[in-house]
Amino acid sequence: MNFGALMRGFSGKRHWTTPVALLLLIAAVAMPRVILPRNTFSYIVTFDITQSMDVEDVALDGAPVGRLAFARAATRDAIGRLPCGSKVGWSVFTGQRTLLLLAPVEVCSNYDALLSSLDRIDWRMRWTNWSRIAEGGVYSAVRVAHDLGHGAAVVFVTDGQEAPPILPSEAPARDINPAQVKGWLIGVGGDQAAPIPHSDADGRRSGYWQADDVIQIPTPPGAASQAESHEELSELHGHYLAAVAEQIGFGYRRLSSATSLSDAMLDARFAHREPVPTDLRWCPALLALLLLAWRFAPDFGWTRRRASGARAHSSYV
Repeated sequence: MNFGALMRGFSGKRHWTTPVALLLLIAAVAMPRVILPRNTFSYIVTFDITQSMDVEDVALDGAPVGRLAFARAATRDAIGRLPCGSKVGWSVFTGQRTLLLLAPVEVCSNYDALLSSLDRIDWRMRWTNWSRIAEGGVYSAVRVAHDLGHGAAVVFVTDGQEAPPILPSEAPARDINPAQVKGWLIGVGGDQAAPIPHSDADGRRSGYWQADDVIQIPTPPGAASQAESHEELSELHGHYLAAVAEQIGFGYRRLSSATSLSDAMLDARFAHREPVPTDLRWCPALLALLLLAWRFAPDFGWTRRRASGARAHSSYV
């Protein structure tokens, strides 16, 4: 039998793939979600919204931005990378209290709502200009997560600047039972001290905080001038935050890029294995696409070469 005719006959029998692909497409539309076990995460992300978080000493897409804006951008990236079934909520900190804005909700079905509410976290929610991060803020955030239950961990994003400053004789943090709530302290800010923008009640910039406007740490007698306090300036207090994190059983990570936060939030230590409705409709849809591509594709080059070779051979016989 002629080889080319055989291959053409085989190719002509591809018509069966069309009804099969149609059935697969119908199955892709009608197929319900399947309950499968998956690693998921649950977080309450707490943003420090004090005025030092307005310092523009970090960069996003090559342009300087404020610390809070940078933290929001990193959080936007993080929730986009969390697996479906994970939950995220928002809270804000200033003064000595963390205020819950949104209890954790599922990220895929509430993605647009999460992004919209995240964009609205800014200076307008600030109710005071002072802050006690370790003594009040982190403790309050942990209490909120514990009261909500469901294994929610805390992600506390801050530059670590206490205002008024913590004196060396003061305890840096209250005791927190790490068995109750886990979490991260995420530090954001530059290494060089920068002026803190001063804003009025309407959010309008009115210069920068001056040395006489804030409480300074007393300079010890006989200390050099370099030891003078400059609390009107702000930089990332990374060593302080790392020490506080170790004391309360949290992890510490610096927010050095937009992906730093998502890497922390995807840490396997914070995962929960839970049954999650999973969309598998892509499987029959992909198979239907492959069948249709095979049905309407021309013969492959090797088939044409084999067929022409067979014809050449028969001409010599």
